[in-house]
Amino acid sequence: MTEHKNINKLINEKSPYLLQHAHNPVDWYPWGPEAFLRAVDEDKPIF
Repeated sequence: MTEHKNINKLINEKSPYLLQHAHNPVDWYPWGPEAFLRAVDEDKPIF
């Protein structure tokens, strides 16, 4: 069994593509209101 140190917000997604990035050391957000609010709060662009 592989243990993962990192878990980000993609862990709850259904897409196999997004799930393969759920253990990246990046704090990924799925596309939605939470991501948009954080980007506005931190004055950061969304790509």
